[in-house]
Amino acid sequence: MLQNRTLLAALGYSVCSLILAAFSAPSLHAQTPGGAETKKRPITHEDVWLMKRVGAPVPSPNGLFVVFSVVDPAYDPKDQSSDLWLVRSDGSTPPRRLTFTKAVESDVTWSPDSRRIAFVTKREGDEVGQVYLLDVLEGGEAQRVTSLSTGASNPRLSPDGKTLLFSSVVFPGARNDADNQRIAAERKARKYKARVYDGYPIRRWDHWLEDTQTHVFVQPLSGSEPARDLLAGTKLVTEPGFGGRETNAADTLDAVWTPDGSSILFTATTERQQAAYAPVETHLYVVSAQGSEPRQLTQKGHRYTRPAFAPDGQTLYALRQPTTEGKVYYLDRLVRFDWQTNQVANETVVAPDFDRSVESFGIAPDGKTLYVTAEDAGHEKVFALPAHGGGAARPVLEVKLGCYTNLAVPPKSDTPLLFANWESAVNPAEIVRIDPAAGRHTALTDFNVAAAAQIDWQPLQHFWFTSRAGRRIHNLLVLPPGFDPGRKYPMFAFIHGGPHTMFRDQFFLRWNYHLLAQPGYVVVLTNYTGSTGFGEQFAQAIQGDPFGTCGSEITEAVDAVAAAFPYADGERVAAGGASYGGHLANWLQATTTRYKCLIAHAGLINSESQYGTSDTSYFRELMNGGPVWEQNETWRRQNPIRYAANFQTPILLTIGENDFRVPINQTLENWTILQRRRVPSRLIVFPEANHWILRGEDNKYLFQEVHAWLAKYLR
Repeated sequence: MLQNRTLLAALGYSVCSLILAAFSAPSLHAQTPGGAETKKRPITHEDVWLMKRVGAPVPSPNGLFVVFSVVDPAYDPKDQSSDLWLVRSDGSTPPRRLTFTKAVESDVTWSPDSRRIAFVTKREGDEVGQVYLLDVLEGGEAQRVTSLSTGASNPRLSPDGKTLLFSSVVFPGARNDADNQRIAAERKARKYKARVYDGYPIRRWDHWLEDTQTHVFVQPLSGSEPARDLLAGTKLVTEPGFGGRETNAADTLDAVWTPDGSSILFTATTERQQAAYAPVETHLYVVSAQGSEPRQLTQKGHRYTRPAFAPDGQTLYALRQPTTEGKVYYLDRLVRFDWQTNQVANETVVAPDFDRSVESFGIAPDGKTLYVTAEDAGHEKVFALPAHGGGAARPVLEVKLGCYTNLAVPPKSDTPLLFANWESAVNPAEIVRIDPAAGRHTALTDFNVAAAAQIDWQPLQHFWFTSRAGRRIHNLLVLPPGFDPGRKYPMFAFIHGGPHTMFRDQFFLRWNYHLLAQPGYVVVLTNYTGSTGFGEQFAQAIQGDPFGTCGSEITEAVDAVAAAFPYADGERVAAGGASYGGHLANWLQATTTRYKCLIAHAGLINSESQYGTSDTSYFRELMNGGPVWEQNETWRRQNPIRYAANFQTPILLTIGENDFRVPINQTLENWTILQRRRVPSRLIVFPEANHWILRGEDNKYLFQEVHAWLAKYLR
């Protein structure tokens, strides 16, 4: 044993990692809710895809109730439904269903008196989503509030509860809904079809960008006045680079009421057109609820998002990133402003030494404490930050399993109440209440508990090693069903995308960890250099070195696992990933023969053509140290296609035909080279998919092919 410890220490592996090898085989029986013992079974695709999907908690301002959505999934989209549910925050009664339609309800918000909720859905007769209002205490049918031809989203009720704020995507120059209807009719009547652009960008993820804009509207609930577009006719929206914060779909303006209800605060940019050659900043703006020219409140040099007011209305918070330092990654930090009659002053970073990116946040009712979630070494944890006077962030509760997401703090509760989703790789997401004083959480829902208890799976195991470059690298290990530490299992190194993401202890839908391991593999999830959750410098360290260090760390990880754990077979190893993970799989193809086979979904093969055809390019210029035509060392030496003469590892390629982030040309270039090189390979194109394989049957087929490919070369 001493010899083994000495060897591991010399290789840079943590001796404490040996404890993972001592885990015994999992119990093969579970207790059902009725108390009967049932035999556990391996996970299936149906288990993953048909687990109910519990949405983010939305607590009432007084903290007595929590509303959330539950998706009842199905393989055929027409059979899927989603409804809103309500639960008491003390957990004294089971959740009850509020809506009973197949249409999705989204963007839920409460009235200030904690009596009504507003949400967006499409009911009978609606061609687009509209805002509906439902009295939660009295019940009854939800009443439609908006009727714009362009639809409505992101509703917010004014502090007095009498006026609705919402967003809508409208045509440039339209002053009212009649203008929008007229322009839509004119465009529909055109005899030609063409997309015309004078600036950048032109695509996003899976759709071509239109010339429409997101605007903010206000509408009295009395019905006495129609909805009014507060940005129509303003100079701001005529700027060629006007837009909101980018999302996968339409832009969002993050619009909120000011505390006195006289104005609207929102985020916007006027720099969208420079996205091909410079960072795009979003700033805080304020506009009168009666209409006026919006005023920019923040100064250049940063990107601001997600503003929120403290309960006393005296302080404004937002997330901020710098834009002037030329880095590929920055933390999202909380900043505080003094709010003074539609002005901001004394901008201050909250807890400046907190070296983690804020994912979600809430403000205690007394305004003295900020609660945030942040990624940290495979988890998303809850931290408390002092609102004033400096001081360090402190964990609210110890986290050994899972992630807390979508944190929400009601502003008018008597004591601080925290609500979030909690999930782990073996616990699909539920709603929990977090008690910061006691340092624990209480589950408010249990939609998936019984189903999860039937599956033979184990919590993820954490493993660290020190790379040859001297960097500590974190990994998560996924063990197969019926795990026996006395057996040898092939390894599959699955590589995360991003690169600025992190393998987390979560129930992942599209690439479920345990479903990958199900046939009998130890799955190694490496948080390589560039991953988030390990500090800003660790994430930035990938700049100028997009594939080299990362690729080496993937291979070092499987070698480290094989050396540390007798059950991990270092001779039978495969690797693969999606998006940036697919890029790295192709880099492994170019640089090593360590693997029996590879899998690349949506993977880059030619960084030079990717620069010109992806829906985003400036990030790639920053990553590689200059534009492609300068042909610096990074462009020349870290491009998989330049090593095509080395390609020989069997590889499975998959791609969505509507992927604009890693366009299909990347996979087709790869396929041509593989066929020319006569490398054993298989190509699967999903005609209806984008960057993600989201249709249930497509995803099921993808897993069948992945398992078959691994079995062919590892079993």
